[in-house]
This record gives sequence, structure tokens and C-alpha cells, in this order.
Amino acid sequence: MTYALFIQHKTLPGRRDAVEEVWRRHMLPAIAANDGHEAYFYCFGAAPDTICAFQQYRDREAAAAFLETPAYAAYLDEVSPLLSGEPAVTVLDVQWSKGSGRPDGAA
Repeated sequence: MTYALFIQHKTLPGRRDAVEEVWRRHMLPAIAANDGHEAYFYCFGAAPDTICAFQQYRDREAAAAFLETPAYAAYLDEVSPLLSGEPAVTVLDVQWSKGSGRPDGAA
């Protein structure tokens, strides 16, 4: 079953671009190569030090497996000093997804 997260990060003042640079170096290639990610949106929030991400995974196991990758560990090590604290994470129960590939549109 599809599993999704909405994550909101707050960076230290003026550090959003530095966080994006770290994300592009470590996460972008890892996510692009990960079959478990069905969709991923990396977004800047309206506030100048806010980053939001919507992540859609094949299932809960795929999400957990990604958190164990060397790329994710390297990202955390480098990005943590640039953030003002832990992200706000919302787990979503996907009911429908246009990109699911199923004719009935089920997640």
C-alpha cells in the first residue's frame, strides 16, 4: 500500500540555500535512483527559512529502507547543523493518487 509523508524543515536564518545544496548533492541522486520512491516534491515554503517535502513511497517498508541508506546518513550528518531543529513530519494515508498506474486510481 502506498505510504506518504509531508515534511517541513526550518533552517537556521539565511541557510535555506545551503540546505538545498546539501540535499541536491546527497538526496537528489539517491531519490532518483530509488525504486521505492513513487513521487517526491522538494519545495520552498512561503517563509524564507522553510523547506517542505512531499514523499510518496511504494510502501512503509520502502520508506524505512531508504532511511538506512548511506546517502541518507551522509545527508543527515551534513545538513543537521544547518537546521533549527527536528522537522515536523506528517504521515499520510493515501486514498487516491493520479500517478498510481492503477485503472481504478487506488493508491
